[in-house]
Amino acid sequence: MKSSLGHTMLTASIALVFGFAGAAAWSFSGLGDSRTRDYLVANPTVLEDVAQALQDERARERLASLSENIYEPFPGAVIGNPQGSKVLVEFTDYNCPYCEASLKDVQELVAQDPELKVVMREWPIFDGSEDAARMALAAGRQGKYRAFHEAMFRRSPTTPGNIEAAARDAGLDMERARRDASSEAVSMELAKNLALAQDLGFSGTPAWVAGNTPIGGAVGVERLRDALEQSADNS
Repeated sequence: MKSSLGHTMLTASIALVFGFAGAAAWSFSGLGDSRTRDYLVANPTVLEDVAQALQDERARERLASLSENIYEPFPGAVIGNPQGSKVLVEFTDYNCPYCEASLKDVQELVAQDPELKVVMREWPIFDGSEDAARMALAAGRQGKYRAFHEAMFRRSPTTPGNIEAAARDAGLDMERARRDASSEAVSMELAKNLALAQDLGFSGTPAWVAGNTPIGGAVGVERLRDALEQSADNS
């Protein structure tokens, strides 16, 4: 029984790596018990790649089932060209060091591509982040999201004093900003972003949707650029 189960799991793994037709040929020829196993033992990262590919495929399926709302920003919560033909979605948190490190990647992508629209989804999952996320959305309503976003990372962590200072750095109307930050519209946006992140299977920030490809983690500018280009080629 154990041998049969192991053979079945091995064949399934091969199916993902080589395709089901190839897996059947390997299995029925008897090579699935020797040569293939030796190959996988000698190249264990193949199965890691398979697992990642399967995870990515499931994330794409979940993305396809979601409403186009994921690409529709909260008013003003955009970096780059608001009318751009290429879309990158970022789920971010101001107390996340990987989000801060990824800021330069977004800046580089926007600087290099005038058609790029970066939809910012505030997802405050770290302690003390929610007030900063609320102020960021309030800044978006004043057309100053990017100014606050960059100032908040410069001013981190998100203490009340630093949030206030970042808001002033961005030139916000403070009375209006405080009112908007505590509004029902902002509360609904944060709840929406949480639901979207959970539906996509994201476990932390930063997380991205590059065109039609969900990506988790601080993956670097090249990975994001490649995903955007691939999505454009397939559109």
